[in-house]
Amino acid sequence: MTEPHNHPGNPPGRDHTGRWTDLERPPLGLRALRRGLILPGGLWTSLDVVEATGSTNTDLAARAAGGAPEGAVLVAEEQTAGRGRLDRRWSAPARSGIFFSVLLRPGPGVPAERLGWLPLLTGVAVATGLARAAGVDTALKWPNDLLVTVDGEERKAGGILAERAGADAVVVGVGLNVSLRAGELPVPTAGSLALANAVSLDRDTLLRAVLRSLERWYGQWRETGGDPAASRLQEAYAVGCATLGRRIRAELPGGRELVGGAVAVDGDGRLVVATDDGERHPVAAGDIVHVRGA
Repeated sequence: MTEPHNHPGNPPGRDHTGRWTDLERPPLGLRALRRGLILPGGLWTSLDVVEATGSTNTDLAARAAGGAPEGAVLVAEEQTAGRGRLDRRWSAPARSGIFFSVLLRPGPGVPAERLGWLPLLTGVAVATGLARAAGVDTALKWPNDLLVTVDGEERKAGGILAERAGADAVVVGVGLNVSLRAGELPVPTAGSLALANAVSLDRDTLLRAVLRSLERWYGQWRETGGDPAASRLQEAYAVGCATLGRRIRAELPGGRELVGGAVAVDGDGRLVVATDDGERHPVAAGDIVHVRGA
């Protein structure tokens, strides 16, 4: 969209048209975000903020089909039909979180079989960015959940969804609960940065930190041809993954279940589960339930 409407005398990049239903949740500063992120030679080529949309992934995939270049970023102040894995819905109050999608075109230098690392890479990037900007230890639940600790319990505060968009493009979406209060949580087991006692809830600061971190990790991964070991992505993911070392139940496609210890993430990004009979099973897709510590 274009710049938010501003009245004379008001700071640029902020919306001052009376739509502030919650003064603790100001709108994002579009101009400042563009100045800080769209840099010569950098990954990010455009950044747009919309007040509300159904799904930033859907919208950005449409732009990808129209030939949008790599590095396009689409942010929504409110997502009304955000999607997670298995087409699950994600919604939150306006300006209570960070909801964005990025368009990536890794190119022929990255084999198609390594594109499955992109949601894991994004998890590492978000977690490292939040550690710096929010002072929150964000753990990763395989394959795409972002966990924070609230009152001594792990809770889901965000999720990641990567989708192919044509032959050479991938759209990666991130939804992160920032200022949600306990009474606003979609389910009691959810969390937010506020509930995890983050040192900053400034969404401009957090979004800049996450996108800069994503640019670094993506550049490093692409330079190595998407090699998760050479780029140190596999190592970083293992360090930050709360699933590893746990006894888990994997609910697999087709109604099957697998119970055992999560022992590794292999070179293809699959979760390796060691069952009680000593067999090791690589899991490429499924819902993972953390049963207990190993």
